Amino acid sequence: MRTSQFHLVTRKETPQDAEIISHQLMIRAGLIRKLGAGLYTWSPLGFRVLRKVEHIIRQEMDASGALEMLMPAVQPKELWQETGRIEDFGGQLLAMTDRAGRDYFFGPTHEEVITEFVRDEITSYKQLPINFYQIQTKFRDEIRPRFGVMRSREFIMKDAYSFHLSVESLDDTYRLMEQTYSNILTHMGLHFRCVLADSGAIGGSGSQEFHVLADSGEDAIMYSDTGDYAANIEKCEAVSLIAERAAPQQALKQVATPNQKTIDQVAEFLGIQQQQMVKTLLVDGVDGPVALVVRGDHQLSEVKAAHLPEVATPLRFLDEKEVQKLTGCDVGSIGVKDLNCPIIVDLTVAHMSDFVCGANQDNHHLTGVNWQRDADFQQQADIREAQAGDPSPDGQGVLKQARGIEVGHIFQLGDKYSKAMNAVVLNDKGQAQALQMGCYGMGVSRLVAAAIEQNHDDNGIIWPTALAPFQVAILPMNYQKSTQVKKAADELHQQLSDAGIEVILDDRKVRPGFMLSDFELLGIPHQVIIGDRSLDEGHVEYRYREKMDKQKVERAKIHDFLCQQISS
Repeated sequence: MRTSQFHLVTRKETPQDAEIISHQLMIRAGLIRKLGAGLYTWSPLGFRVLRKVEHIIRQEMDASGALEMLMPAVQPKELWQETGRIEDFGGQLLAMTDRAGRDYFFGPTHEEVITEFVRDEITSYKQLPINFYQIQTKFRDEIRPRFGVMRSREFIMKDAYSFHLSVESLDDTYRLMEQTYSNILTHMGLHFRCVLADSGAIGGSGSQEFHVLADSGEDAIMYSDTGDYAANIEKCEAVSLIAERAAPQQALKQVATPNQKTIDQVAEFLGIQQQQMVKTLLVDGVDGPVALVVRGDHQLSEVKAAHLPEVATPLRFLDEKEVQKLTGCDVGSIGVKDLNCPIIVDLTVAHMSDFVCGANQDNHHLTGVNWQRDADFQQQADIREAQAGDPSPDGQGVLKQARGIEVGHIFQLGDKYSKAMNAVVLNDKGQAQALQMGCYGMGVSRLVAAAIEQNHDDNGIIWPTALAPFQVAILPMNYQKSTQVKKAADELHQQLSDAGIEVILDDRKVRPGFMLSDFELLGIPHQVIIGDRSLDEGHVEYRYREKMDKQKVERAKIHDFLCQQISS
């Protein structure tokens, strides 16, 4: 490929709305162009990368035995009414009506569509297990689309759905997909972690996320420094940091804390550590308000709290008027003594003694508070966010924290959709049985951005070899003026093309400095610089984009040298 035959348009300026590096570099390198809020056109250059991602995904999914298909992007509203999921997705659903007045959604996901297909196509247990997948455009009407293709409204996704007669069979395919996703990301040359996750609006029981590690990642993930345990911070188990509750040593005492509203302020005012305090948060419960209590230096996990059966859905904190009505004090003075509602405490809080809490009286706190003697709780549960340095839940070392970009999510759905949509088969006893189901999603377009977030420097993109739009860039100095440079560049271009290597030759009339900086921005892994001086000395200059080191290679050996570098 020659630049004169290709569409290559780069930019020096960074768009003002590009907040993260992948968005900035994808615009500057000309991979994408914005059409509207959360809508992007992929240029020929960007599309080459996108196709690389799709190819690797197809290779590994096919190797797992999954069967590729294609479902409609537009889905009848009636399917979503069968499962009752319209409220779960809410405003993210893009609704439309055809000329006959029929209602449709542009598909954000395809659980309903594939279940409708399977309930008509699969009738016997002998056809199971089976796993279907597709690579297709989705649409979710994000309230605030941002970060380029990382969180766009229209995006490309690989979604797979497996069907089984038994939970054991589902688990087998789930583990196979876990390995397949690991293979995909390894094949792409990306550093990642597979973590325990919350199922969210998709539903079901077990789920795991796959995160490409990057400092800019939106998600915090926790992992053991010596073991295999890893989880999204929302799902990470937070063990008790206190083995046993000590016997009370202090008398209960009420102290004035004028104008001290926060944990920080009260701890400083009393001259104590935050871990000697507890904070009480009031939320809506199924049968009235519920108090959730965590240690002063800990954060409540809203995801964990929302899963408590005693807590109303969706999770909602009481406002100031409701707090005043229940406790007689403002939010900063809520405590656990004589609190007129059920109390659920975190595992660490359950083992605390002689702690400090609000007095349920404005500008006052209690010190020397002890369970059973001064207050009681109805339940203890893991309701806090884990922190770096906590013991790992698997007993192997301590937890560390990293940032990750979620690029894949796998779920064990069970019979959530099959029961709702009457997807049944006849088992070996001739009885109708609801199918067990799994689903497995991977963000195709998001993977491109995630790869850039993980692989870049101040000069531009550093593509992993498997994802690069071209493997080799030939950069001739004065190509339009020097006969020997043009001849050498053309010959190498032909040799590499004949060898099946994806190569681009820059034959533009541009300054050498502009050409070199352009290809640093584009991130082509292997770059060959050809100039009159080096040719006179019998060599060309090779540059590996990741390390930016240069070395001289004999002109006659450059073809074999490049083939060796690419295959290594």
